[in-house]
Amino acid sequence: MPELKSLLEKVIGIAHEADAAVMEIYNSGDFEVEMKEDDAQPGYISPLTKADKAANQIIEAGLKKISDYPIMSEEGSHKIQADKFWCVDPIDGTKEFIARNGEFTVNVGLVENGEPILGVVSAPAQDVIYYGAKGYGAFRQASSKQAQKITAKFDGQVPVVAVSRSHLNPETEKFLEELGGYQLLKSGSSIKFCLVADGTATLYPRLGESHLWDTAAADAILRAAGGIIAAVTTGQPLVYNPSELINPHFLVSAANRSDLLGR
Repeated sequence: MPELKSLLEKVIGIAHEADAAVMEIYNSGDFEVEMKEDDAQPGYISPLTKADKAANQIIEAGLKKISDYPIMSEEGSHKIQADKFWCVDPIDGTKEFIARNGEFTVNVGLVENGEPILGVVSAPAQDVIYYGAKGYGAFRQASSKQAQKITAKFDGQVPVVAVSRSHLNPETEKFLEELGGYQLLKSGSSIKFCLVADGTATLYPRLGESHLWDTAAADAILRAAGGIIAAVTTGQPLVYNPSELINPHFLVSAANRSDLLGR
């Protein structure tokens, strides 16, 4: 898909621009943390920094220059009515950003007819970027090294399960108990998707609430890498309906370990 490849290259450039602004604030230590209420989950309070705002401004401005698709962003508009739209989380893992552990990401995804078809996930504090598009494949680029194509295939003997550093709830703990033998890999943000996409991890259970913008970009990369994502209730891939902001609980697995989805 030449059109998607060209668009992907432009989005990578936008993400790098956002990365630079985010890292300037990150390195300064001047976060200006405030608390905000989630309009999709009334009563739920989450942190917001000036880095979130700066990245969002850069990303939205950049996307408006390269397309006329509407933009759904965590820090912008949530009211989108379109078959094709951008889905943006300027900083996923704000808690990790504040904790300064480097496990936060800049996320830009493109959704068409409910399917994420393009995604860029950058982890600027780790100097790594993941990207992919439908029909093009998925890639990981560390520092200034050449990008490497990635495949969601796990070759180890013991499953490696990626779990949230900040959201390890009782449902996930029960899932792990039923799974049996495994190695645990804790990480923040959408990096967990990417760890399955590049074969580092075997499985990522998300048995808690998440929003479309939390997952769209990384989900696109996962699918482009051949990985599997399935809603717990239906066993089918997530559908990105702009009128339903909250995802169902889901499981992500390497292509060759779909057996773990049923445990």
